[in-house]
Amino acid sequence: MLATSERIELLEYAEGIAKMVLESDIAEQYQICLYKMQNNRETQRKISQFVSLKELYEEVQRFGKYHPDYKRVMMQIREYKREMDLDPLVADFKLAENDLQSLLDQISMLIGGAVSKHIKVPTGNPFFDNGHGCGSGGSCGCS
Repeated sequence: MLATSERIELLEYAEGIAKMVLESDIAEQYQICLYKMQNNRETQRKISQFVSLKELYEEVQRFGKYHPDYKRVMMQIREYKREMDLDPLVADFKLAENDLQSLLDQISMLIGGAVSKHIKVPTGNPFFDNGHGCGSGGSCGCS
């Protein structure tokens, strides 16, 4: 019974942390940027244009330089991606997304580190990866 009540208490703490993250300035900025990006016609046109060409790009990738449209598609995909990435609303969203991801990574590292310095917490950010755990030759001895 104790394990169940401890588990419930831990989950309640986790919900509290999630609520704090959602109410943070970082999460608010993320939501604002997402809303602006999703509701701007020109930005959405650029994103749609890139996504539709991306499907053709994947087909061309299967055949490589032997595909008849290889050069044209490769040039267009770079052009469309650049146009999309340089859109101010997309750029603002990506910055806000990175800030939020960084906060979540930091929280994960704090929680994992509080349990043990050998806990491997997947952050997806090499800045936070400490080289411990499976696959990295950490304390478990594997590599």
